[in-house]
Amino acid sequence: MTKNQPLTEGIYYILLSLVTPNHGYGIIQKTLELTGGRLELGAGTLYGAINNLLDKGWITLYSEEKESRKKKEYHITAAGREALYEEMERLQELLDNGRRLTREV
Repeated sequence: MTKNQPLTEGIYYILLSLVTPNHGYGIIQKTLELTGGRLELGAGTLYGAINNLLDKGWITLYSEEKESRKKKEYHITAAGREALYEEMERLQELLDNGRRLTREV
């Protein structure tokens, strides 16, 4: 375990959206779907986060269309998957402790 810092909600959903290869617009759509429209990633936020995640080695370029739009697909790496699982465990601990303590009151 690398004990990464807690992920922002946006980073969490970007990583989750890349469990299968996906492109920028697909990530935005998947995040909207998963959150019931509550979290809408802006293009600037998304592509800044993608560059950060590429630098960390948490995602990789999966494919790139060479035609006019040059649509790029990204995919989560093993390191990114580990960070995602660590965050899921952290969030589960928060939920478990909150539920346990509120039942004791």
